[in-house]
Amino acid sequence: MQNLLSLAGWLTASEEGDYSILAAVLSFEASFFTTLRDMRPLGKVLCATGIIAVLLAFFWKDTFNPESLSGARVLLTGASAGIGEQMAYHYARFGAEILLTARREAVLQKVMEKCLTLGAKKVFYVPADMSSPSEPEKVVQFAVQKLGGLDYLVLNHIGNSPFQMWNGDVEYTHWLMQVNFFSYVALATAALPTLEKNKGSLVVVSSLTGKIPTPFTTSYSATKFALDGFFSSLRHELIMQKRNVSVTLCILGLIDTDTALEKTRGKVYLTASPAAEAALAIIQAGATKVQEVFYPWWLQYTCSLWVLFPCHRNQVLQSYYNYSSP
Repeated sequence: MQNLLSLAGWLTASEEGDYSILAAVLSFEASFFTTLRDMRPLGKVLCATGIIAVLLAFFWKDTFNPESLSGARVLLTGASAGIGEQMAYHYARFGAEILLTARREAVLQKVMEKCLTLGAKKVFYVPADMSSPSEPEKVVQFAVQKLGGLDYLVLNHIGNSPFQMWNGDVEYTHWLMQVNFFSYVALATAALPTLEKNKGSLVVVSSLTGKIPTPFTTSYSATKFALDGFFSSLRHELIMQKRNVSVTLCILGLIDTDTALEKTRGKVYLTASPAAEAALAIIQAGATKVQEVFYPWWLQYTCSLWVLFPCHRNQVLQSYYNYSSP
């Protein structure tokens, strides 16, 4: 099994597409197949899933064309820090026209200035607090006014969410639902006419906690499940109505933003993934109009296994968390 994991790491790390590696797969140790034959059914399924995941990753063809984003008009929320800031810089390098929004005006101005140095054709910003129900429509109107329309609406902002056990604060959960969910719905609703006119894309940044309920994230997880339900349903409706707007849901794992690392330090046994790479994965998914993207990619198979094997999943999940009952 250790040899298989080593081979998987070797394959997924290869960037050159060296097909000589395929020969290594095809001639892989016969002892592995003997071991597989003697495994229990669950072990066989897990191994088979791992092999399929590795092969899919190896043969995956990237259809992303960076030139498609040159001159694209993008409204990006949560753009002052973390993944949103990194997305702003990527869009700038691709030559997009960008409207940035977040709460902190001083930080937005700095991000805007850097975007201009990186090659953005146009950059504007508007400070907005998404806990106010009136803000989303104003932001979209401002973006359409400044950019002349929208090709991409990238919803990325989140409200501050403590990483802790549920403490019974219902009022806070109402507030977080407004920021993390209802404002997304309002922004998308206001932007749909211009996105449809321009055959645009709606990109929704979500989380693994919107697919798998995890401890310490009760309210946050609720908002992410809501995003998945609403925007997955909306995608069906847009397709049925033949309205040319794509909906991409982005499922992220633990990302190495300052905020996430600070909150989870000493509480989880997980390695955080780079924010810049997560940001690029989101942008590529939106540009290629895929329905869902998982970053890191193996999260997709984690979600599949979660559904297929319910018996021991809670015990396995909890083993990744550092918690001692009082």
